[in-house]
Amino acid sequence: MNQIITGARIFDGERFLDDHALVLAEGRIDAVLPASDAGTPTHTVRGIVAPGFLDLQINGGGGLMVDGTTDVAALRAICATHRRLGCAGVLPTLITDAPEATAQVIAAGIEAAQAGVPGFLGLHLEGPHLDPRRKGAHDPALVRPMDDLDLARLSDAARALPVLMVTLAPESASPQQIAALSGAGAVVSLGHSDCDYDTACAAFAAGAGCATHLFNAMSQMGHRSPGLVGAVLAGDGFAGLIADGIHVHPAAMQAALRARPDGIFLVSDCMAFAGTDMTRMTLNGRPVLRRDGRLTLADGTLAGADLRMDQAVGTLVTKVGIAPERALAMATSVPARAVGLDDRYGRIAEGRAADLILLDDEFALKAVWDDGWQPV
Repeated sequence: MNQIITGARIFDGERFLDDHALVLAEGRIDAVLPASDAGTPTHTVRGIVAPGFLDLQINGGGGLMVDGTTDVAALRAICATHRRLGCAGVLPTLITDAPEATAQVIAAGIEAAQAGVPGFLGLHLEGPHLDPRRKGAHDPALVRPMDDLDLARLSDAARALPVLMVTLAPESASPQQIAALSGAGAVVSLGHSDCDYDTACAAFAAGAGCATHLFNAMSQMGHRSPGLVGAVLAGDGFAGLIADGIHVHPAAMQAALRARPDGIFLVSDCMAFAGTDMTRMTLNGRPVLRRDGRLTLADGTLAGADLRMDQAVGTLVTKVGIAPERALAMATSVPARAVGLDDRYGRIAEGRAADLILLDDEFALKAVWDDGWQPV
């Protein structure tokens, strides 16, 4: 039996459709058409129906971190937590760790992909090939340059996983290594780097196509030394942005989004706290505290974000002044394009899976579609 959703504004990944309905059949979108042509509705809702979010940087959730103990069951639980938070798909993210931890997470990720774990898009490996001068909350004892064994491991993983994003600093990986990773299918993202503008541009020319959490843990833009921020804003690739109003000032977000009309997407950079009421966890043996909307190490260093994707969308609209359709695209269709999954995710269209969420008029998540609206 078809299910017909009416009453809400429909955001299709690019624009709003008013007075339209969705016809669903067997878990897929059968039609998007004027409400007057859809027949008797089975679900009448208020607010905004949108594609499920895509979050390309989640360090954990539901009390679990991605680390050297992660197995397919942990990835399944983390993905399920983020599904309840409105994400149709996520990239579980390993923060800088030992080579054995990287190998373990890659093996678990390949198993998760083979098992078809719902919401699992692939992996994001954030480090360990970073610049210790821009380490952020990463353990400096584990940061190191990329060697031949690392390159082989990552290249093999890129060929085996649906998506592999690798955050690295150009100081710790050569243009030849970046080109090899990109050639193997990895999405190479520059971050945790103090490189100058020319070095960043050389890395982008070698095959890097993204930047990790724009403005944070990277060389800033000066009028004579534009740094990695300047290379991103003057370029045409993709970049993640943590829009909690803490990691980046709203004025800086506004300037970046004016400089780059497309290509910037939202990430939560969340930790194990996501979907829980936890107030404390450990990261490489160091305590991380949750208080006043921040996650910090004991010395006050930001350690990820206490952020959901719907909150990030709301921040862009209410504090930065971004049009709602652009803010929503930054959480749906733009990240889908960034990792080459725009043929499956980030849009509402005939034939696509019914990965739908319901937001209220203030962009807060109200429900997730699972053969019916499941309140959150």
